[in-house]
Amino acid sequence: MGSDERVCPACGQPVQTVVRRHKTLGAWVPVWTGGPCHNPECEAYADEGAEPDEDHGGTPAGKTS
Repeated sequence: MGSDERVCPACGQPVQTVVRRHKTLGAWVPVWTGGPCHNPECEAYADEGAEPDEDHGGTPAGKTS
């Protein structure tokens, strides 16, 4: 893609660029990706109050305090 603008893969509407984290060699590094689609007619539409698809905070999986 030659543009910095992200688009929804389903409908082609522009979406926000969001920062997610990815662990590489023991360090968290930022990864810029396209955010959720906010077009109500799109099949990939995400509500404002929807839960994120990944959890990158809190306690690690399988561990409790």
